[in-house]
Amino acid sequence: MSISVIIPTLNEESCIADTLASIRRLNPHETIVVDGGSQDATCEIVSQSLNSKSEVRNSETENRKAPKSDLSIRARSTQPDLDAIIPMLGSGNTNFRLLHSPPGRARQMNLGAAHATGDVLLFLHADCQLENGALEAAELCLCSSKNVAGCFTMHVQACGCLYRLIDACAATRVRFTGLIYGDQGLFLRRDVFQRLRGFPNLRFMEDVCFSRMLAHHGHVAMVAPRIIVSARRWQKAGLIRQTLRNWTLTSLAACGANPDRLSIFYPQIR
Repeated sequence: MSISVIIPTLNEESCIADTLASIRRLNPHETIVVDGGSQDATCEIVSQSLNSKSEVRNSETENRKAPKSDLSIRARSTQPDLDAIIPMLGSGNTNFRLLHSPPGRARQMNLGAAHATGDVLLFLHADCQLENGALEAAELCLCSSKNVAGCFTMHVQACGCLYRLIDACAATRVRFTGLIYGDQGLFLRRDVFQRLRGFPNLRFMEDVCFSRMLAHHGHVAMVAPRIIVSARRWQKAGLIRQTLRNWTLTSLAACGANPDRLSIFYPQIR
C-alpha cells in the first residue's frame, strides 16, 4: 500500500521543520502540507523542504565533479537565516507538496485528501512526529479486513507521571470507544475516506465526529509505534486544566452539543 501523509498547518514555524524531517525519514509515497493562511514563516520553511531533495542531489553531483575549496565552503556558510532552522532532510524519495486553503483543519485535510494519490491517507498534526516503523505498522493494520482505520500509540513529549497518565487514557479511549483525537495520527484507506465524504465541515472536533462515523463501519485499531506529541498545549494552558477541558468538551460533544459552539472554549495555542 502507498501512504499519503497529510499535514494541516497554521502558524507552525516552531515545529513544522522537525515534523517534515521525521516524515522524510519514513519515506512515504507523498507528503501534502495544506496551509490555512499562516502569517509566520511556515510556508517558507515548507517551501525550502520541498526543494531540499533536488538541492541535496545537485550538491552531491557537484561534490563528485570538483574538489572542495575555501571559496565553496564560504559560499555554503552564507545561507539565509531561515536555513538555520531547517534540519537535514536527507535525499529520500518522498514527494512533497504545499497547498493553500482557507483556515479550518477539516477543510484543509479534505483538500489534502482530494489531491492525494496514495492507497492510504494518514492525517498528522504539525506538532507530531512518528517513530520508525509507523508506516509499516499502519499498512499491516489495514491489511486486516476487520480494521476500517487506526491510529498510533500516543506519547506526550514531556516527563512526569501525569503525562504518562494522559498517554494511558488516550490508549484506553481508543480501545473502548474507538474515538481518535487528531494528535493520534488517524490513518485509513482512501476509498473508505471518500465513501464517508471526508471530515465534517466543522471548526472544532472534526476528528472526534469523523472517528464516530468510522466506528459504525468497522474496528478502529491502535498500533504499537508511538506518535510523539508536543506538550505545548498542556504546558501553556496548565496540565490539569487542559486535560479537564479536553474531557469536558469531548463529553459535551458526545451528548449532542454543537462542536462549533464549543470551539470558543478551546483557544488556539502555538
